[in-house]
Amino acid sequence: MAAPSRNTCGTRERSILDRVPPLLTDLYQFTMAYAYWRAGRHQDSAVFELFFRENPFCGSFSLFAGLNDCLTFLRSFHFTDEDVVFLRSVLPPATDPAFFQFLRGLDCSGVTLHSVPEGTVVFAREPLMEVAGPLAVVQLLETSLLCLVNYASLVCSNAARFRLACGPRRKLLEMGLRRAQGPDGGLTASRYSYIGGFDLTSNVQAGLLFGVPVAGTMAHSYVTSFTSLEEVWPRTLVTVNQDHDPVDLISLTKGWLGRVCELLGAEPGKIHEGELAAFLSYAIAYPQNFLPVIDSYSVTCGLLNFCAVALALCELGYRPMGVRLDSGDLCKQSVDVRGVLRLCSEHFSISAFDSLIIVGTNNISEQTMVELNTKENEIDVFGVGTHLVTCTKQPSLGCVYKLVEARGRPRMKISEDPEKSTVPGRKAVYRLVDADGHPFLDLLCLALESPPEAGRPLSCHPLGGGSTSLSVTPAQVICLRQEMFTKGQVTQPLSSAAETKAQVQDSLQSLHPRHKRLQEPDSYTVALSETLHTLVTDLRRASTNKSNVVLAN
Repeated sequence: MAAPSRNTCGTRERSILDRVPPLLTDLYQFTMAYAYWRAGRHQDSAVFELFFRENPFCGSFSLFAGLNDCLTFLRSFHFTDEDVVFLRSVLPPATDPAFFQFLRGLDCSGVTLHSVPEGTVVFAREPLMEVAGPLAVVQLLETSLLCLVNYASLVCSNAARFRLACGPRRKLLEMGLRRAQGPDGGLTASRYSYIGGFDLTSNVQAGLLFGVPVAGTMAHSYVTSFTSLEEVWPRTLVTVNQDHDPVDLISLTKGWLGRVCELLGAEPGKIHEGELAAFLSYAIAYPQNFLPVIDSYSVTCGLLNFCAVALALCELGYRPMGVRLDSGDLCKQSVDVRGVLRLCSEHFSISAFDSLIIVGTNNISEQTMVELNTKENEIDVFGVGTHLVTCTKQPSLGCVYKLVEARGRPRMKISEDPEKSTVPGRKAVYRLVDADGHPFLDLLCLALESPPEAGRPLSCHPLGGGSTSLSVTPAQVICLRQEMFTKGQVTQPLSSAAETKAQVQDSLQSLHPRHKRLQEPDSYTVALSETLHTLVTDLRRASTNKSNVVLAN
């Protein structure tokens, strides 16, 4: 396993710009922008909000992720001559040529973005980001911002659930690159799995770009590529202090193999020679990083070969790392392996065997993680791939980007499906905290309202609760929304992956355990202030009256 790579902001930013150019959007954003421009409305002030409608994975919370990429995208947003030439070829021929000149001069200097901090626990139907600016520009941003937030928040939340299922003691290794939805999906998964609670990734590029610690063992193919000890070259290894002549590691290992077999009552003649050759070859290459997969043929056989090679390395002053299990009953096998390692430690007085780690990998899902933790096991590191990066239980978070104000007046989408109706107006978002330090309600207020105060009772209306009113008294009030981008500049420092990971842990730590349960958690309340609830009611009533007038005419 390797140490984290040194990250540079420049490398990360170039990666984002390459992955998310301004043409990475839907065509209808340009046709709407053209229609706004043609009608002279392109400079109208407009405000959009980005949010999701349901908490993912049948849980009670999500994590907000992707903000850093959104800010970098906004800062660099502009169309090149090549972009405009292509747009001329795909927009209808009747498009006024002057529109393309308008596009060529667009940037985000007139855009302001407010959001909750990246890595914050968030809940369904509360605004994560507010994007304000000229109507045509903020409309063009929709798809790109959704693309940057949707999957990042989903996989970050999935990783947090794996961490909750695993518990704090064991390490988690993300190893899903080969199963991810393309290279960008793989990079995003590696980055935000780490932020969500994983410790390591197998993805080397994620280490370069984001500073995520990288780790790896070996594949079964390496083991099965060897058939004989004759293939081991070189055959010798110097001591760790290099104070003796090179030692024939094959001969040394054979001696240890006989002693291990005698200790365990095993027959040396049944050892798989090709596997032993593979282990020796790898140990000579990486004597301080020796961690082989031991179930290519059988765990029993692989463990004997590992112990022999590892004991030989210890004799030369090296410290092998451990073993990986990739099939069968991981719990039982890990207990059996640990027993053998401890026996060797005691019998041969090799203390290094007490600290050997056991890595478990085998198509692990959140449910299997929960089940593994209910059984006795000796696994130190879980490697998770497919079910983490593909978010098998829920492949999309379903974020949306909706207009809430235009020309300074609130706008509201009214739907027969209450879940699809929007909450109008520019808002502030406050997190109300109880006397024990746990958040218990997020309050949406109009931006011009006075903020709630600690210790003072207030009345609010839970979203989806109809006319139901709730009276609460917070012990503490936290303003969640912060200005992140204005006048073409990012106004808050861009956090590293490690810094955002710490924010995630702090935010999750404060959440009450009943909201973090993986099965049947208690719902968290998101509510409207009295003033905002009154606005929603008035707009619904006005919409109904206008519909009746149209029908009468």
